[in-house]
Amino acid sequence: MLPVSDDWEVTMNAFFEHHQDSIRFRYRCFDRILLHGCIQSFLDGARAQGFFWTYRHIYPVSRDLLRGIATQYHNWILNRSQQWKVEIVDEVKEDRRDHFVKPYFQRAQPDQVVVILKAREPAGIMTATGDKKKNKWHLEIKRRWVDQYNFYLQDAHWGPMFVRVCPYFPFSVRICLNQHSWLAQRLQEAGIGFTQTQNAFRRCQDPDVLQRLADSLSADDVIACGNKWVRQFVPFFTAQERRQGGCWHRCSSPKWNIATT
Repeated sequence: MLPVSDDWEVTMNAFFEHHQDSIRFRYRCFDRILLHGCIQSFLDGARAQGFFWTYRHIYPVSRDLLRGIATQYHNWILNRSQQWKVEIVDEVKEDRRDHFVKPYFQRAQPDQVVVILKAREPAGIMTATGDKKKNKWHLEIKRRWVDQYNFYLQDAHWGPMFVRVCPYFPFSVRICLNQHSWLAQRLQEAGIGFTQTQNAFRRCQDPDVLQRLADSLSADDVIACGNKWVRQFVPFFTAQERRQGGCWHRCSSPKWNIATT
């Protein structure tokens, strides 16, 4: 578990002392896990150019080529949304997207994408600066506001989650998971009854099992889920390029919220 502040510990200890007669069980787990993913080697323009030359036989990489890659991704999204029979929604105005997408999860099947939200958000994208007439270009990552796609889906092991993909090379991603949803999936598989209210379990037939499950979550569980969906939502790279060129997204977590009940 991640360390918590002294103020947080004092607050929770005071809460426990005041309500201990009403508490039947306690557990601690991650509320929301936010992962940022990128292909680290492509943060360097020269290495990105090397990829295109080695695997796509393209040199140099121009501004038009990068724009074409983004256009291809936009077209891929339109095609997939039709195949999946999933709606693409532009710019949700509600303060919390979770509230907006909740109805889409009704009767959702395992590993089903239920809705795609399109929103303009900042991202690091590969840019090409240079001379079009001489066909000389310099590649570097710059932060830009661009249209990105948020795939909301019902994962077979994690329950409701979303994956945000930037359609511009090198396709940065953001993954949002919730361990409470993951716990609910595990309890259902074990046939253990429970009552869940948002990010809290108010009742559980076997609190000891819930505690063991909460403590069993590992980094491998998180990584496996992330890799599974990034491969599906970033189809630009071939299996050979991923295997030989190291075109894998590496994820880091700027924020892991811990919830204690």
